[in-house]
Formats: sequence, structure tokens, C-alpha cells
Amino acid sequence: MKTFTDKRRNASSDGGNSGFKMKQLPFMGVICSVTLYIVYRTTNYQYYETQMETKLHPFDSVEDNELPSGKLKDLPRGIMHTRSDLELRHQWRKSLRSAVKVNTNKNLLAMPVGIKQKEHVDDVVKKFRTENFTIVLFHYDGKVDGWWDLDWCDKAIHIVAHNQTKWWFAKRFLHPDIVSTYDYIFLWDEDLGVEHFNPGRYLEIVKSEGLEISQPALDPNSTEIHHRITIRSRMKKFHRRVYELRGKTRCSNISEGPPCSGFVEGMAPVFSRAAWRCAWHLIQNDLVHGWGMDMKLGYCAQGDRTKNVGVIDREYIVHKGIQTLGGTGELTKKTKKKRGTSSGSSGLDTRAEIRRQSTWELKIFKERWNQAVTQDKDWIDPFPRQQRRRKHKRQSKFVDLYD
Repeated sequence: MKTFTDKRRNASSDGGNSGFKMKQLPFMGVICSVTLYIVYRTTNYQYYETQMETKLHPFDSVEDNELPSGKLKDLPRGIMHTRSDLELRHQWRKSLRSAVKVNTNKNLLAMPVGIKQKEHVDDVVKKFRTENFTIVLFHYDGKVDGWWDLDWCDKAIHIVAHNQTKWWFAKRFLHPDIVSTYDYIFLWDEDLGVEHFNPGRYLEIVKSEGLEISQPALDPNSTEIHHRITIRSRMKKFHRRVYELRGKTRCSNISEGPPCSGFVEGMAPVFSRAAWRCAWHLIQNDLVHGWGMDMKLGYCAQGDRTKNVGVIDREYIVHKGIQTLGGTGELTKKTKKKRGTSSGSSGLDTRAEIRRQSTWELKIFKERWNQAVTQDKDWIDPFPRQQRRRKHKRQSKFVDLYD
């Protein structure tokens, strides 16, 4: 049985607790208000950031004529987008400034690379990083860990597949819808010297001359120059054709096709967005070396290939002629002989096998092209060269030997 003293003590205790709770109410109100304010500001900031990103890097909604027939009816139309990119995305945002920086990349450099050519690749990437290019490296030897000491490595996209070629990678990872946000796509080999090359100045020339497909000229001292049209002319800013009166391939004033005009080689091509959409479809899924494709790239020039395809002389490169995929990753025998060095290499070199495979692929590609032309009754060749050849054959003894 409780006494009167116990009751007073309990009442006093209850009153104290009530008073403490009353004192807590204003403090809790302040905490709730601050929390709500933070949530509001965070939500508003994220919305503003999303709006900024949309303006800086817009994605077009799917139009009716872009929808695969009957395949995407389960999704609401407005949620589907046709375009993406290869930009790295933060899992969290540090600031709006960082988001703006990420989305200002408008051009893409993609290269197949091996660890033995790390020094050459580093020189190339540094040139392009100063112009804010997006960098994609295709690692054909799988040795990605050896690149992390380079200061730009974590800002590049790294794709690994053992012993695959540049065209294999490009077909699978540079789909036109993925790279459609980039104005120009540089699809380069790794053994190129860029001491005399500036990407920004190069693109200024390309844009001013309206070139859809281009390449930098090759220094005359380069190794393994296959076509005269790619050699640098010291007196020109750029050129679209070449005249050659000697050798197997003769180029005269009536030669209007590859490799005399409308031609770039496969080692360092540069494509506009529209030209790449066409060229990507030209790449055969199973023919990985790309032989013969350079002779047909002019069909992707978005018009007259003799005008829209060119070689830039003012910004030129050096082809080092280093065997990489399928080789030793060192100088070719031809280059070593030229430089007075011995091969110093033992063991099996698979370059002979690769050359046989490439030759076979060239034959298959030609057959596929001819078959496609025959089967597509609606397709009209925009470059009917046979007719022009017959017309001008009597006017010149030089004829274009490439069909």
C-alpha cells in the first residue's frame, strides 16, 4: 500500500518528465524543420542537375519510324531513347561543374592496344585528352593492370577481349546508336607517331572542307606505306586525289575511285557521325581483318566521294610499322632491315597465317559485295565507273585498275 509520501514522490517525478518532454518539443521541431529543408534542397538540386544534364547531353525520344516493328509494344513510347554514349557516370555527384565537364566530350578516339605499345599509346592519348576526347581502348592482350600508372587511365573506357582485331571490337562496341552523340569517331591503330599532329587543328580542316571521311597524311619516312594517296604533300593543307604514272596502280586525271581518289586507308580513318553509321554496317561480323573494306568506304561519304573524302597534309602522322596482334609487338623485318638491325626473334610468328586469313577474307568480302549488288534490284550504284571508263578510255592510256 502506497503512502502519501510515495504519492508525492511519484507525482513530482511525473511532473518532471512532463516538463522535460515539453522542453524537447521545440528542439525536435527545429530538427524536423532542418531535415525537411535539407531534403527539399537535395531534391531541388538533383532536379536542377538532371535538367542541366538533359540540356547539355540530350537524348532523342524514339520516333514512330524508329521503333522495331512489333518488338517494343510492352513499353510506353516516351520511356524509350535511341541514343546513348560511352561517358563514364558518377555513382554520386560532387558538383554540377563535374557533370558539365563529363558531357562536353564531342569526339571519340578508339584504339586497339597492347602493353608493349604502352609508350606509343600514351603519346597519342595525351594529344587527344587535351582536346577533351572520349578515349576507348580495346585491349587485345588482356593486360589492363599494366596501364593504371598513367594519369589518364581511369578516365578511359577499357574493353578486353584476347586476340581480337580493331574491326571486331568496333563492330561490337561502337554501334552507331551508342556513339551517335559524338561528332567524329577516330578509329586508329596503336603504332602511330603523333609528334606533328594536333586533333583540334585537324578537325578544323575537316569541318571547313566538309570531309565526311578522312585520315591524316603519312610522313614519307613512315614504314609500310601501301597507297601513294596517303603520303603527305608538303605544299598542301589537304588533298583528295593523287596522280601516279608508275607502278601497278596508275592514277590519271580520269581516275575517280580508290585508291586514286575518294580513299583513306584502314590504319587511321576518321568518320563523321553519319559516315560511321554507314561504315559500321559495312563491317562484316565474321571478317575481322577488314581487308577490302577501305575500297568501299567511299560509299559512306554521304555524297560524292571525290569531294567528301580526303587526306589532311597539315596535320600528319608517322606509321611506325610495328607488328602487334599476331606478331611480336616489335618492328617488322622490313623495318629492321631498313634500320640496320637484326630480327633477334625466335619462335613461331603467326603473321604468315594472319596474312593468309586476311587474303581469304578479302576474297569473301568481294564476293559478298558483288552478290549483294546483284540481289538488290533497287540499289543504284552512285559511282558507275565502268561507263565512265569506256567513255574516257580512248582519251587516256591510264585506267583505274581497282574494281
